[in-house]
Amino acid sequence: MSLDHRLPAELEELRRTVEAFAHDVVAPQIGTYYEQHTFPYDIVRQMGQMGLFGLPFPEEYGGMGGDYLALGIALEELARVDSSVAITLEAGVSLGAMPIYRFGTEEQKRAWLPKLCSGELLGAFGLTEPDGGSDAGATRTTAVRDGDSWVINGSKCFITNSGTDITGLVTVTAVTGRTPDGAPQISSIIIPSGTPGFTVAAPYSKVGWNASDTRELSFSDVRVPAANLLGEEGRGYAQFLRILDEGRIAIAALATGLAQGCVDESVKYAKERHAFGRPIGANQAIQFKLADMEMRAHTSRLAWRDAASRLVLGEPFKKEAALAKLYSSEIAVDNAREATQIHGGYGFMNEYPVARMWRDAKILEIGEGTSEVQRMLIARELGF
Repeated sequence: MSLDHRLPAELEELRRTVEAFAHDVVAPQIGTYYEQHTFPYDIVRQMGQMGLFGLPFPEEYGGMGGDYLALGIALEELARVDSSVAITLEAGVSLGAMPIYRFGTEEQKRAWLPKLCSGELLGAFGLTEPDGGSDAGATRTTAVRDGDSWVINGSKCFITNSGTDITGLVTVTAVTGRTPDGAPQISSIIIPSGTPGFTVAAPYSKVGWNASDTRELSFSDVRVPAANLLGEEGRGYAQFLRILDEGRIAIAALATGLAQGCVDESVKYAKERHAFGRPIGANQAIQFKLADMEMRAHTSRLAWRDAASRLVLGEPFKKEAALAKLYSSEIAVDNAREATQIHGGYGFMNEYPVARMWRDAKILEIGEGTSEVQRMLIARELGF
């Protein structure tokens, strides 16, 4: 018996559809959005019409009835062309809508998921705080019960999709009490956009992902109904850890796409660019770079698909997700660096996609768990 590396027919059709969309719709215009630091509403609208935001959700909530493997395939194909568009989808699905699907009440699912699945609204995930960083448990934002309401005070930073014109909600972690030994009890609470006291700062000036929305949030006596509690009180930290485990698979798929996009652009350039009377791809030094880049992207694809398959089958996947996220993010940086080198001076010009990829790659080693955090998780799974 042998393993079948081929995608099922429906997933291959999805891959080709997203591939065509990325090349025909995203590629021709995303550079302008990127340089102007503007959010690509029209592209996102079309992604919603394609059902991409609903890929891993059941049809009863407006989804496409797929799974995390389907989401990863879409993310990889988008990121081969542009990471800003891909991270908008990744954050909207795995961080924005997935917490509601995994832990929400039936009423919460019915209220939010149809519009999140259609792309009519985007959701955001408010975990990181200015003084927290990788210490996700160091939450200082508080939520105090006052009758039938929660009153929330605090701030969050680096939150994707949090300030667009179509952002519908942010799910935040907040301290809602203390254990007998004084440890914080962290809960998850849904805050609809536009709630009084909920302030969204101006977009960050970023090195990369310039066509995606990333902002700091602050909460000053923000009052939401008690029914906006997501899941069980005091279980918010555990819930978000589960969401991050899943999200690492999605980030790994995105990173794989960026790494493969670097190969695509470099192969094309190496065939077209002539130096000393022949294509630079005729030089073994360039060929070896390209071979190594392809090897990394191929291996990364195997890693994220393995983790996604384990998740879909209901098997333990925490270690495999961390492995995939760690490896794919680091090789994305490697491939972006090599692609820029192959392009020479042109690789430093923003008109070439590899310049955008080079700027976008580094955050993949930081967001949704740094490389150091991934190594900690892997070691822990090994028994240390």
